[in-house]
Amino acid sequence: MGVYIEDQLDWVTQSVESVLSQSYQNFQLVLVLDGEVKEDVFNFLSQLSSERDNVQLIKSAVNVGLSACMNFVIDWTIKNLPTVEYFFRMDADDISHSERFEKQINFLKTHKNTQVLGTSLIEINEHGRKVGKRKLPKNHGDIFRILPKRCAINHPTVVVRMEVFKAGHRYNDQLQNTQDYFLWIELCAAGFKFANLPEPLLEFRRVNDFYKRRGLSKSINEFKARFYAMKVLKRYSIGNIVYACAVLFLRLMPSKIVKLAYKIDRYLLNKRVRHE
Repeated sequence: MGVYIEDQLDWVTQSVESVLSQSYQNFQLVLVLDGEVKEDVFNFLSQLSSERDNVQLIKSAVNVGLSACMNFVIDWTIKNLPTVEYFFRMDADDISHSERFEKQINFLKTHKNTQVLGTSLIEINEHGRKVGKRKLPKNHGDIFRILPKRCAINHPTVVVRMEVFKAGHRYNDQLQNTQDYFLWIELCAAGFKFANLPEPLLEFRRVNDFYKRRGLSKSINEFKARFYAMKVLKRYSIGNIVYACAVLFLRLMPSKIVKLAYKIDRYLLNKRVRHE
């Protein structure tokens, strides 16, 4: 779990407590302070790490971004906890349901050929009220087919077998966003298998300016990721190319239009997944 300057104490507290109250308890929670954080957040996490053996606090002097934080934790885990089998992540303002770890681990234990597993999620606003949901295809074949159009794993819900990272794969730490999308494409091309649990096991915090914060950089990186997916997965098609260009054009529109398009897209995606 990466924590940075914008994270608020009440959200961080809810997020951390949702991990500590998991029905599956054999885990190590690694909290990375990505640069300076709010004083009350720092005090809370410092006290927590001093009281609990399974909470590790790591501080970065400067903000290095999510990719670098995750890669650091991956390398740290391989070196210091070599028997760890699974890598979970989430954001410091999200809430994991109490059986998230248990259900995802049980799935991986019974599906030995799956290396990357996500879940559906519920979107909540800054007040904790449900404002939407995000479901994605369940099986690897459908995830593979949809990758040239969209990131097919809800990143805050993901668990990855450590064997993937021991094989040398990492997040691209030159990217400040869409790092997960590029990694899933790379892993898919390398032959790793994906799946999504249909049950929502995480509440994803979506604040009011969510649509404004997507920004030009993220839109361009998503555009690049779609063409990267077409290239390495050999999925070039007129439909995929038109979709990539249309989404980039739409993302450059005023935020009200982007917001409306986001809602329509979520409705159509959830409707399609229900019928699969």
